[in-house]
Amino acid sequence: MPTILFVDGWRLFFYSNEGLEPIHIHAIKANMQCKYWIINETLEIKETFSFNLTPSERREIKKIIYSHFDLIIESWDKHFNK
Repeated sequence: MPTILFVDGWRLFFYSNEGLEPIHIHAIKANMQCKYWIINETLEIKETFSFNLTPSERREIKKIIYSHFDLIIESWDKHFNK
């Protein structure tokens, strides 16, 4: 379960057994969790799971993911396409 980065209390990470799925990132902060698909071709993200996120927290994590979009993709490629 490699952690990609910590930002404002959020931990962004992958599960090592999910390499056959499209690129995505998990995030946890306190009692909140979420998972976003990363669509590199269109520079989009799509929420696929969330637990306990308010609209404000949802905006916050989306902004963090967009700010680190390239890092997430590079980290995914390094981890799953060694």
